[in-house]
Amino acid sequence: MTTPAVSVVLCTYTERRWADLLAAVRSVREQRVGPPVEIVVAVDHDEPLLARVRREASDVVAVGNPGPRGLSATRNAGVAAARGDIVAFMDDDCAAAPDWLQRLLAHYRRPDVAGVGGAAVPRWDAGRPRWFPEEFDWVVGCSYRGLPAQPAPVRNFIGANMSFRRDALAAAGGFRDGLGRVGGRPRGCEETELCLRLSARRPGARLVYEPGAVVRHRVPADRGTWRYFVARCWAEGGSKALVARLAGRTRALASERRHVRHTLPAGARAGIRTALAGDPGGGARAAAILAGLAITTLGYARGAVAGVRTRPVRGASVRP
Repeated sequence: MTTPAVSVVLCTYTERRWADLLAAVRSVREQRVGPPVEIVVAVDHDEPLLARVRREASDVVAVGNPGPRGLSATRNAGVAAARGDIVAFMDDDCAAAPDWLQRLLAHYRRPDVAGVGGAAVPRWDAGRPRWFPEEFDWVVGCSYRGLPAQPAPVRNFIGANMSFRRDALAAAGGFRDGLGRVGGRPRGCEETELCLRLSARRPGARLVYEPGAVVRHRVPADRGTWRYFVARCWAEGGSKALVARLAGRTRALASERRHVRHTLPAGARAGIRTALAGDPGGGARAAAILAGLAITTLGYARGAVAGVRTRPVRGASVRP
């Protein structure tokens, strides 16, 4: 079977990540399966950065975001410029393993597979804090404890490492404006809402998680702090409330309910056991799990109550 043509979209918004962006581009060029048909660098409302990409990375397709500021509209700009049958997304501060694309593309041999996501492994600049639980690695944009250990169907992907058939993206309407990160503001859930909408519009379509398709995601020191942990949990709760309003609570919160009922209690118990065995970090991790759950829940409640006052969330059309 012919390997489908793939475009890789990298979104960026600040020159402070220039070295990371170049490393991300290099890791995509060096894929074992061969380079993609193109690497698209989509820049979010930063003209000097866009000019620098065009000047110093001339072998990539550089495009600006003509829509509202934010990651969702920037991704849509990247998709609009892409030519591949498959569009893969990776964050600008990630580096892909040499077999990343090979492992993602293998699943597209099945025609019912509309998207494939991979694992994002944290690369901590200052080392993982002893109190930071792996069950909350989504806080820093990475895969977390509780995800499948083998390839399996999932509801949604980690935004730092995901791919879709281009026609499925177009049918779903692209990423929705008003959801997701804007600059440094730690919002999220735009990929969750997209996956829910795609599944609703294509009954029978499968979204597959492939844990062997790995990218290493840089985590700067300021994201390994308690302050960022609290802010990200609060923002995630509010984002989840908005997704629940758009897609319905049952569909929007099914994975979260399983995580709360099974993974988080197991993690808290494990932390307490290691604390009793003499590891003070275990007690801190157990406390962080309980605190993170409480903060996210409060953020959700706040978002649900404020939902009627939230500005309308716009859709965005992506033409095939």
